[in-house]
Amino acid sequence: MFRSSDLEAYLDEALPAEEMARIEKAARKDPALVKQLAAINSRRGAGVHSLGEVWRQRRLSCPSREQLESYLLGALEKAPAAYVEFHIAVVGCRYCRANMADLQSQRAEAEPETHHRRRKFFQSSAGYLRDSSP
Repeated sequence: MFRSSDLEAYLDEALPAEEMARIEKAARKDPALVKQLAAINSRRGAGVHSLGEVWRQRRLSCPSREQLESYLLGALEKAPAAYVEFHIAVVGCRYCRANMADLQSQRAEAEPETHHRRRKFFQSSAGYLRDSSP
């Protein structure tokens, strides 16, 4: 019913919330699924890891926080921006979604200060330009 990679991601809490809920609901009704999850957990405890598991745990496919910030600023080139959109919307990476939400929150908090700083800079520059005109 569920792929092994999905169950591993479930144990890492790395799936979108809807998928996490679906697996949890199924596990409550299916003792075989609970045994499968326990087997994956014990294999991990024994130090046996698949390539996919290492890939997910190390978040090798996740864009860096700097790349996410550049995406929000519209400063990423087309291909990397498309990958960020795919990673957030299709893959549904909870880690990157949380990073994006945090970055958006920081931008929203800093917006009034940024606006004030730009206005002060413009006012001081306008006076300088006026004084230096021929």
